Amino acid sequence: MDELPLDQVRTLLAVVDEGTFDAAAAALHVTPSAVSQRVKALEQRTGRVLLMRTKPVRATDSGEVVVRFARQLARLERDARAELGMAEGVGPVRLPIAVNADSLATWFLPVLGRVPQDPPVCVELHREDESHTTALLREGQVMAAVTSSPDPVAGCTVRMLGLARYLPVASPSFAARHLTGRPAEDLRRAPTIVFDRKDELQDAFVRSLAGARAGSRAVTAGPVRHHVPTSEGFRDAVVAGLGWGMVPEQQAGPLLRTGELVLLAPRRPMDVPLYWQQWKLDSPALSLVARLVADAAADALRKPRAGTP
Repeated sequence: MDELPLDQVRTLLAVVDEGTFDAAAAALHVTPSAVSQRVKALEQRTGRVLLMRTKPVRATDSGEVVVRFARQLARLERDARAELGMAEGVGPVRLPIAVNADSLATWFLPVLGRVPQDPPVCVELHREDESHTTALLREGQVMAAVTSSPDPVAGCTVRMLGLARYLPVASPSFAARHLTGRPAEDLRRAPTIVFDRKDELQDAFVRSLAGARAGSRAVTAGPVRHHVPTSEGFRDAVVAGLGWGMVPEQQAGPLLRTGELVLLAPRRPMDVPLYWQQWKLDSPALSLVARLVADAAADALRKPRAGTP
């Protein structure tokens, strides 16, 4: 394989974005047959199946590589057109970024207010758990992500942002009902607040109290789990006494001072390392946002300990 024909690459991206061959044909102003032929030709050239013919279609692992390349190519073309003064009518610069809900609720959003708007920049936020944001990078859906993974996705750079500290808290009335002074045992039975089914922070905390291995599934938080999929709603559910949970330090601190929350295990916080991963792409807008994110994280997050990757 000597090259990836650009018309075929762009066609594959259109199929993934539009969801069907017919919709991609309409977006590209060609026939569905032409779209099918281009995709098949690209699969023959690469020697790999690039699409799963489902509804909507989905890229295979190999297809995700080509889709990511197509998105990066489109970004480079856009930046080149802007530098050449040919950007009239193409709209604002678009930056899709994946961020976890707690960062959005505590420190990330003010960053966007400091992004200059000449030329205009449109930030498209994808909310996802910090342990899963790299999947969006790998699929090419976003250009950058706040993630808990220090391992760079192929084609991406990674830098440490800091440590997001979480505190095990509950309302005073909840603690009086469910805690006996032995958190390692009590929290395995007490009702728990979780963000969603991907949220394993409460389980990880209980395992740390019990001295269990990090990957163990035998030790978990209580079986009664209330799912509250917003950061603010999670905090409010804990304050209301629905269950206990790991709340970001920035949210828990004021409520601890007013007595609306109590610590369940003093001197046992959990620190989650956060990293910034982004495409290896010479994009002025992306580079600027990366600098602003790093500056905000330096003020909002705790400094990493020696030896943190």
